Amino acid sequence: MLRLTQAPNIAIATLWADLLCEDGMPATVQRQHLLAAAGHLPPDQCLPEIWLEHEEHAPKARLLLQALADLPQRRWQCAACGEHVEGGFEQCWNCGAAMPAGAA
Repeated sequence: MLRLTQAPNIAIATLWADLLCEDGMPATVQRQHLLAAAGHLPPDQCLPEIWLEHEEHAPKARLLLQALADLPQRRWQCAACGEHVEGGFEQCWNCGAAMPAGAA
């Protein structure tokens, strides 16, 4: 087994591990319950970790995680309030207006 990386939270760790498994690289999440110890242990020691079952999958797994990090994010301007909205939001976080059709 090989520790591939740390994740910022358990939701992301689970998503990454599931995507790796779907791509034929068996992976598990470790330290998923250690976040409760934050404050008693250094914060960087409490983050969930992704572990690969087979070390030879490491290069391909790193490429997959990098591809996820490099996904382009949408950016659009709300027609109602003029706020710039980034990411996967389809509704303005400021006023609640829907994303205009064709915005990306």
